[in-house]
Amino acid sequence: QLHLVESGGGLVQPGGSLRLSCTASGLNRRNSAIGWFRQSPGKEREEVACIRATDNNIGDSTSYAEYVKGRFTISRDNAKNTVDLQMNSLKPEDTAVYYCAASTFPWCTWISIDFDSWGQGTQVNVSS
Repeated sequence: QLHLVESGGGLVQPGGSLRLSCTASGLNRRNSAIGWFRQSPGKEREEVACIRATDNNIGDSTSYAEYVKGRFTISRDNAKNTVDLQMNSLKPEDTAVYYCAASTFPWCTWISIDFDSWGQGTQVNVSS
């Protein structure tokens, strides 16, 4: 069974940066795309970014939601079994619980049911 753990959340001022990390253990899922999602109180969960499996050439290597393009960067290190999300120029509306998830596909989709393993989430608060 795949186990995902997010870390790196916290409180940051608007305009600041945070780096989230998703660490995988258990079942090897190197052939899985990994996505970051977020959820704010009273709002539905929304996609943030996704990175495809390293050996897969279908679709874009990374995908970003419009509201984070140019500010967030997703990367993966298969040797460390981690997928990081570098978040720059943070805004108050980025405040949410951030989750990483592993897809059953090697390419990125934005369909939640394609992601069958989820972490517990890490809280990000952007406030002055």
